[in-house]
Amino acid sequence: MHISRKDITFQPDSSRVIARFLFSSEERGIQLITMVLGLSEKAQLEELNYILRKYARRHRNILKVFERHFKKLSPLFATMQLDPHKLETNERLLIGAYFTMEYSIEAAAFFNPSIVEDPDQSRIEPGEKRIILSFRATGEGHISSIVFRSAVIDANDMIRVEPAGRLLDSPEHVRNHIYKRTSFLSKLGEMHSFDQSAYTAINDKLTETFTYEELKRYVDETRRMPGMQGSSELFLREMMWLASSHYEMDFSLDTDMSERVIFPIADTEKRGIEDARFVRFTGADQQHTYYATYTAYDGTAILPKLLMTKDFYHFKVLPIHGEIAQNKGMALFPRKINGKYAMLCRIDGVNNYIAYSDNISIWREAVIIQTPKYPWEFVQIGNCGSPIETEVGWLVLTHGVGAMREYVLGASLFELDNPQHEIGRLDQPLLIPNQSERDGYVPNVVYSCGAFIHNRSLIIPYATSDYASTYAVVELQDLLNRLTGQFI
Repeated sequence: MHISRKDITFQPDSSRVIARFLFSSEERGIQLITMVLGLSEKAQLEELNYILRKYARRHRNILKVFERHFKKLSPLFATMQLDPHKLETNERLLIGAYFTMEYSIEAAAFFNPSIVEDPDQSRIEPGEKRIILSFRATGEGHISSIVFRSAVIDANDMIRVEPAGRLLDSPEHVRNHIYKRTSFLSKLGEMHSFDQSAYTAINDKLTETFTYEELKRYVDETRRMPGMQGSSELFLREMMWLASSHYEMDFSLDTDMSERVIFPIADTEKRGIEDARFVRFTGADQQHTYYATYTAYDGTAILPKLLMTKDFYHFKVLPIHGEIAQNKGMALFPRKINGKYAMLCRIDGVNNYIAYSDNISIWREAVIIQTPKYPWEFVQIGNCGSPIETEVGWLVLTHGVGAMREYVLGASLFELDNPQHEIGRLDQPLLIPNQSERDGYVPNVVYSCGAFIHNRSLIIPYATSDYASTYAVVELQDLLNRLTGQFI
């Protein structure tokens, strides 16, 4: 079976930067504000003009960024007994600038791509399809974010990527989720076992429904109660950690797809957002919603999360609940099966499972559907994105890990109405890292977060050694024939 590697590479680009909030400690922050306010008006203007000359052209609206970062300093102003509203505009902007830093989002790596059909299919030629590619971009400190590229794939399976915009933009962050007391405390119980005294105290304060700000007030009140240290403090921190993982965000309509960066926002994500598996989900009303399962990492624990959008401008984020929502690599099926949502997962780090649920964010039980079988997957197997529906079954790209921790891509086929039943599996890898792909940040790895059928070809974007990305094409019918045993 022939697989064609294409001559296109998505490389890290250190010139692509966003403006991040910079804060080290309360003591240093107060000292910095005091020094800025100690400058003469003339010196403040000179410094602000110097900053604008150097950075205004590198960001969409740098003054808006400075103002937003200035507002984040409200607790410091309260400690200083300083009314921020009485400060001059130049003082506000200059203080904001000192609490801002540039961050190169993809300086270290640009990898683990997925691919979906763009909601806008206007003004393309016959045989073409407009697509959206997502990537895991990694910068300083190995902090990962989700970035996008817009492209068109032509009738000959050649991807034409639109030029990337230069003015990267982070979304506005809005915490407006309404939490239900029972389900919220249940999720906490799944994550950790906590001190009973702290649980009792906060349980008495929580109403049946509450907002993030209300929870924050309850937690602050509980912290001030006698004896709330040690494991009690851990419980309270975990409450805020979980609550901060629900949020919505909007990108400006004047941003290009390539300029929208989903950078870690919540405390649950502060060390990165990993491996988003995007899928175009078709509901019972034939309306489409784009979902992405991804893994949030806070430096200690991981939390599977779900990203939702219809237009790639407005996104909603929520954690995935349930006993099986404890590991990486969840991948949602593109439609319901027998009236239920279906999800591939790997709850033990070794085998492939399938789970069903009436609720897209709550997953309780999973059934094993694949175990390592061939030498190239003896260490572990997992999925490489959401299943793809074909006439003969669900096509699932897999990754297998063998000797020397070499990652390869495989393929399997499962029954449409009963995806617990495996119809066939390739007995040889579909894609193995070649000589030019095996060297990188993590050697000997090819990996994908999703593939796409275009005409009669399977388009497979994939990462090489956790550094850069490219794509390959395989003739779909040849692959299906192999999986169903219809080949000579």
